[in-house]
Amino acid sequence: MTDIKTDAARIPYMSRRWRVVDLVTATAIAASSGLVFWVWDFICTAPLTLFGAVTPGFEGILNAFWLFAGPLAAIIIRKPGAALYAETVAAMLELLLGNQWGAGGSLVVGIMQGIGAELGFALLAYRVWNLASAMLSGALAGLGCGVYYWITNPGWGALRASVYLATSVVSGALIVGGLSWMLYRMLMKTGALDHFASGRR
Repeated sequence: MTDIKTDAARIPYMSRRWRVVDLVTATAIAASSGLVFWVWDFICTAPLTLFGAVTPGFEGILNAFWLFAGPLAAIIIRKPGAALYAETVAAMLELLLGNQWGAGGSLVVGIMQGIGAELGFALLAYRVWNLASAMLSGALAGLGCGVYYWITNPGWGALRASVYLATSVVSGALIVGGLSWMLYRMLMKTGALDHFASGRR
C-alpha cells in the first residue's frame, strides 16, 4: 500500500504542465458542478431557512453544495490551478444560467471559494493527495465562502457571522472533502482515471 510519504515523494517527478485531457476533464467537472450549483440555487430556500432557524448562521453547513468543484477537480487532475479553474468555471456557468444571487453571489464568491480550495493543495506544495488534503481544500473553500458573505452582510452580528463561518468551514472539510475523496476513489477503481497520475496508485 502506498503511504503518504511515498506518494509525496513521487509527485516532484510528475509533470505539472496541463495536457489537453486535463483541460477537458477539468472543464467537464466544472460544467457538471455548475449545473448542480444552479439546480441547488432554486431548491435551497427552504433548507437554508430551516437550518438558519436552528441558530442564525447555521445554514452555512449547506454550503457544501457550492464548494465541491474545486477540491474534486484538483484531487483528480493534480495540477496547480485545477481547483481554482473548476470552481470559477462552475460559478460562471451558474451565473450564465441565471439565478437570484447575481454576479457577486455566483462568480465572485466562486472565485473566492476556488482560491481557498487551491490554497489547500498549494500549502502542501502540491505533493500530498489524500483525504486530509482534500478536507483541507474543502475547509478553505468553505472559509472563502464564509468570508464573502460576512463581508457582504455588514448587518450580521458577531455571533451569526462566526457561526456561519464555522459551519461553512466544517461543511467544506467534512462533506466536500470527504465526498470528493470517496468519489475519486470510486472512479479510480473503475479505471476511468488511468490517464491521470491520480489513477496510478
